[in-house]
Amino acid sequence: MDGRASAPERPPRSPAQSSQGASGEEYSAELARSGYVVVSSDSATYHPEPANPLVSIVVPFYNPGAAFESAIREIVEVMEGTGVSYELIAVSDGSTDSSIDALGRMEILTLKDVYHVQRNGKGAALRTGLRLGKGQYLGFIDADGDIDPKALAGFISVLIAFQPDIVLGSKRHPASQVVYPPARRLYSFVYQQLIRRLFNLSVRDTQTGVKLCRREVIERALPLMVEKRFAFDLELFVVASRLGYDRFVEAPVIIRERFSSTVNIISVARTLLDTLAIFYRERVLHFYDRVT
Repeated sequence: MDGRASAPERPPRSPAQSSQGASGEEYSAELARSGYVVVSSDSATYHPEPANPLVSIVVPFYNPGAAFESAIREIVEVMEGTGVSYELIAVSDGSTDSSIDALGRMEILTLKDVYHVQRNGKGAALRTGLRLGKGQYLGFIDADGDIDPKALAGFISVLIAFQPDIVLGSKRHPASQVVYPPARRLYSFVYQQLIRRLFNLSVRDTQTGVKLCRREVIERALPLMVEKRFAFDLELFVVASRLGYDRFVEAPVIIRERFSSTVNIISVARTLLDTLAIFYRERVLHFYDRVT
């Protein structure tokens, strides 16, 4: 499968129009069942479904800025270099900038695009993309370009060699190259210390936005998860651990010096509240024990 192959003539696209045809109707119905108001692009009928790809990569985005198109093309270049079959699923979390138009210009055959009409949160976008993924392994990477997608090649090598439950990017891996402002470095350290004490997870960095998981882990964990924002990653580890999955492998990442993300005092406060909510669900309500 060649993501750089020239695409056939693409029909006119409009993110305000639902997909047409039987496959488009099924696609929209599947998204509606996930509990979100979604309008898809024409990709549901246009995009040739890959036959059992090894890897599905979800790219959630909300007004990602000028680097978005180059970030997508970098991901494609890296995935093409691995030689494995793959698909990309770009999920707009209610974006209002020109990023949707950028997707239409790319003509990448391995790319699907999905639109949340309203902004529901990064976790909600990930939930939609992961549910649509066809791969044996399901994962995601941030769209803002801060994380060098070259990490994905190493992740796939780890998956093939060791078949862990989750491969996660870690800023604390000794081979990682991280340029971090002091304030954000302090926040990350304090937050991970809190995570360790609350949940006793053997993971040093839950929040770096690149991960690959075995399909079985996602299929069992996702129905139990409720987080829609930045604590999605943490809840994934908490639920996976409760389900008996513990083969988590940390892999190195390169964090570029840009930081155009949505991390600010408001998102920090919301993440802390969501973290405490996960703790309450796990330790007080025993919410995640209902199928274990």
